[in-house]
Amino acid sequence: MAVFWILVRIALWTLAGFAAARIMKTELPLLWTVLLGWAGGLVGSLIAHLVGIRSWNSVAGLVISVAGACLVIWGARKIIPLIKIK
Repeated sequence: MAVFWILVRIALWTLAGFAAARIMKTELPLLWTVLLGWAGGLVGSLIAHLVGIRSWNSVAGLVISVAGACLVIWGARKIIPLIKIK
């Protein structure tokens, strides 16, 4: 059963990467979008956990993951100036 929840998290984080790329108006290759979504989902989940928010709900997890992915994209723009902005 734990494998199922890991796969659900990965799917949510992938969706979060695509949503965050649209929100942040960033053009990224598919692999970068997915990787930033996963990193953002992890960052968002860790921050939510530290604050005391439990994101077991799929909708709450997706919102937290999108926020984390936006944060990661913002940070990546500061570090890597090659990310294109529309």
